[in-house]
Amino acid sequence: MSSEPVVAFRDVHLSFDRPVLRGVSFDLRPGTTKVVLGGSGSGKTTILRLILGLLKPDSGSVQVDGAEVTGLTEEQLRDVRLKVGMVFQEGALFDSLTVGENVGYRLVEDGELDRDDVETRVREMLGYVGLDPFYAHMPSQLSGGQRRRVAVARALVARPQLMLYDEPTTGLDPITATTITDLIVKVRDLDGVSSILVTHQLRDAFNVARTSMRRENGEVVTTVAEDLRALDGTGFLMLREGRVHFEGSPHELQSSSDDYLREFLS
Repeated sequence: MSSEPVVAFRDVHLSFDRPVLRGVSFDLRPGTTKVVLGGSGSGKTTILRLILGLLKPDSGSVQVDGAEVTGLTEEQLRDVRLKVGMVFQEGALFDSLTVGENVGYRLVEDGELDRDDVETRVREMLGYVGLDPFYAHMPSQLSGGQRRRVAVARALVARPQLMLYDEPTTGLDPITATTITDLIVKVRDLDGVSSILVTHQLRDAFNVARTSMRRENGEVVTTVAEDLRALDGTGFLMLREGRVHFEGSPHELQSSSDDYLREFLS
């Protein structure tokens, strides 16, 4: 596996009517998850928009898979975006399309696969998220948690190298939220997909950090670690007023004596 970062921010500044990001720098290592925390308006979702090229920084560098995205045209950005899967807070499904059509939409638009191959890939992804029987259902027939899982399947169908999750568990009950965080771990650990998770749900963030999965004798084995010091698959980034207030491991975050972090964690 390459040691080059999948995502690299270098001294990124961005302002609208006020400063949003002020000198933000961080790396996302291959096969890991970066959890981005922070209060409302701290710049969390802005980071995802910059990665996708939906926003341009005022200064600084944003690289995705080694490509500097800040100066790319829309056509050039398409090649970058093909490597990225995105899951939004509300799922953002097309209500007029079936579950299968929602998941396969990107493949149909790309036009590189025939109808049978698209259906095969879609059913594979729905099976991956445990929703294959819902292929012909409409989104209105699904629960909130099922809609989020469909959104994950849709993001994965093009086999991205990078997954971006924007508050994927907001509004879900704890049990349903755990099914989503388990999926995030599954994609990371079993498929080696790097990810950035924007959330204000600390419980779910630490679930992603504590949980690991591996294949053993054809079965998926899930482990939940009690000792945060042994974890290296998930890093935390805390934004405060557009600046990086903290970056480190789950253990470093939980054991920090910083007053702002202690208040946030409480």
